[in-house]
Amino acid sequence: MNDTLKILIGIVIPLAGTVGGAAMVFLLKGEMKPQIQKILLGFASGVMIAASVWSLLIPAIEMTKERGGIAWLPATVGFLLGMGFLLLLDSVIPHLHVHSEKPEGKKTKLGKNMMLILAVTLHNIPEGMAVGVVFAGAKASGASISTASAFALSLGIAIQNIP
Repeated sequence: MNDTLKILIGIVIPLAGTVGGAAMVFLLKGEMKPQIQKILLGFASGVMIAASVWSLLIPAIEMTKERGGIAWLPATVGFLLGMGFLLLLDSVIPHLHVHSEKPEGKKTKLGKNMMLILAVTLHNIPEGMAVGVVFAGAKASGASISTASAFALSLGIAIQNIP
């Protein structure tokens, strides 16, 4: 299988998870019990933390160590810049959280549905960036990121998107 097809499949896997999660709306038509909702959110959070650490942060630290740099510095700077970027997007993009009547971000006349779509998009931006970065790292010559670990991250993101 050529590299382009592998990357395309790796990108489609999280998309399938998002579609699968959205399809659950049709299966769970009634109100979800709060306890089940907490379990699903906890599961999704755990998967994303594991994916972030093992597929992004640890490989970044190892790659820097191999090149003789300060091992923790690029991963820390990237992590902090990512947080800042998401905080900026969160304050600029008008969006609405589930079970909330008051929108966040800039004031807008957008409807409730459009703001919910923007909230989901805001959630998916870092996931898409993570998948793109890890597949770019796997494709780069001399990188210590394997295609298998790139697919593992992609699958982890897909799994956490379902709940």
